[in-house]
Amino acid sequence: MPPRTRGGYTSTAPRRRPTGSERRRRVQLREVEPVPDRDPVEHPQHDRDETDEVLEGAPGGPIDRCILRSFHKHVAAKIWLGEDRAPLKLVNHGAKLQLWVLDAERSRISETVQRSGLAPLISCSHRVASRPMLSAFCERWQPETTTFHLPFGEMTITLDDVASILHIPITGSMISFSQPLRVDDANALLVELLGTTDVEASREMEQCRSPSVRLLWLRENFSTITDVSSADDIEFATRAFLLHLVGCTLFADKSATSVGVVYLELFRGLSMVGRYAWGAACLAFLYRQLTTATRFEVRQLGGYLTLLQAWIYEHFPEMFSSPDLSYIESRPRALRWRPHVIPDSLQSVRERLDRLQSSDVCWEPYVDHRVEHPFPDIAWFSGCIKCGLVVEPYHPERVLRQFGYIQTILPRPFAPPRPERSILLDQYWERWTYHVLTDQSRGRRCQYSGSGESVAEYMAWYDRISHRILQPPHLRSGFTTDARSSLPSHIASTSDSRNARALTLLRRVISGGRQQSGDFFWCALNEAHSILVGSDETSASHSTPSPAPASHSTPSPATRPFFSPPTFVYPPPASVDPPPASYDPPPLIVPPPPASVAPPAPAADPSAPAPDSTTCTAVYVRSKRKKKT
Repeated sequence: MPPRTRGGYTSTAPRRRPTGSERRRRVQLREVEPVPDRDPVEHPQHDRDETDEVLEGAPGGPIDRCILRSFHKHVAAKIWLGEDRAPLKLVNHGAKLQLWVLDAERSRISETVQRSGLAPLISCSHRVASRPMLSAFCERWQPETTTFHLPFGEMTITLDDVASILHIPITGSMISFSQPLRVDDANALLVELLGTTDVEASREMEQCRSPSVRLLWLRENFSTITDVSSADDIEFATRAFLLHLVGCTLFADKSATSVGVVYLELFRGLSMVGRYAWGAACLAFLYRQLTTATRFEVRQLGGYLTLLQAWIYEHFPEMFSSPDLSYIESRPRALRWRPHVIPDSLQSVRERLDRLQSSDVCWEPYVDHRVEHPFPDIAWFSGCIKCGLVVEPYHPERVLRQFGYIQTILPRPFAPPRPERSILLDQYWERWTYHVLTDQSRGRRCQYSGSGESVAEYMAWYDRISHRILQPPHLRSGFTTDARSSLPSHIASTSDSRNARALTLLRRVISGGRQQSGDFFWCALNEAHSILVGSDETSASHSTPSPAPASHSTPSPATRPFFSPPTFVYPPPASVDPPPASYDPPPLIVPPPPASVAPPAPAADPSAPAPDSTTCTAVYVRSKRKKKT
């Protein structure tokens, strides 16, 4: 009987072992087996439609493009090579909000707007936006990380910033749409929710050439409705006002004149408007507008620019801000500043940002605001935020210093899922308490509040993956051949390190206000003194200030409490002879003496030689002749 093989068939041929080529073919077949798709919510980094190939570095950085993979299309790459872009045209509708005022005759509309949670947008919107300042920060925005890449590290606008600056809801249902709105559906929404005719709605969208309506059209048709109008007209006018409000603020697009009808669906039930996370939607929309403006060919910037401008004022108060001294902490922080157009050019702002250091930043600007507006825990959410079909990643772990924690080295950021699969993010957002950064992920707190500390290896890693300096030295104003390198190290010298650490301590004292105790003032000043004199080289960071220098005379510990301000004994001033008791200051104009009284002779100088009689006689004769004439 012929032998049976392992496959179950019989063969008369002798059995032979497989060759190496056959084994290689089997391995290749096993390698091309399909891998099942994964959940984009639990593993969003697998939605990145890119290879893991190593990309070449860009001139001026990044050296390693594992994170900034699309940097070759960024405006910063063009600026480094010598190409320039003019300041962006800004879409700001702050002045248009004053054209539709809710006065006493429209109290019913005003009450509904107050319950919606969007009323603070009416008063806190800036009427003026600075083109050089916002354009320079836009050039620092990186889409992969959704952060600003500055010389000392990354910063971004967080949900805490939105809640503090605008006082609008950041919790609630996510604003999402299943698909883009068609023109026919937009026409039906205008007829149903605004009470317009089908002809009027069609004519308006034809003029906009999209499913949108003009802001001017909303004001002309609904701003005249008052409390004496019918209930339906008041309801239509309320929806029109809310659509006009979000079109001028949260969702200001680059059309600069219109707002999408798709947002009208959010105001179908006026009593349910406050249940949406308007702050998260505003932040996602602004992220996308900044991402679009990083392309060199783009010349316009949309989004709610009041949020971006107030965020810059809060974190860089010494560079750009002009505070309003009448501000009180119960109001939105956007009202703390007086918006103004800085006189600097775009080139000047670029160079100021290139010279920026960590000590120039106010890392925790809302310390005084916490009494009226506590820190929201949802700001620790790590995932994706949405605004309709716009999905953007939100990375609080990349800006731990803005929360008072020490910044650590970060893994590769995840990419948002595709729009058709983003509906799963709604459930992810509703259970946000399960997706916040844990205490272990946050790490350690900074030694001093607002010091902006990072781990020792952070700057070396950041040098490799980022574009820290926007322009090479030869393109800056005032360039000389002995200028520094285009990629300076984080700390140029030991003295720079001491100055930066001392300034961090003094900045904390200044930002804390007068409510702090005298013990705190003395501890901070004593610590800054020890840093500047170099007595802390062996221990660069310590929580307890060093004792007062021995050369100063201080009371004993038994006579004063611990860490109380010491009493310094200064040397007495140099001895000065007091003026006589009858001394009076001379008048400004001294009248000449009478003719009969000779002027007093000047005091004789004992060291001078005695004058001869001939000189004295000549002087006397000359003075006598003058009197006769």
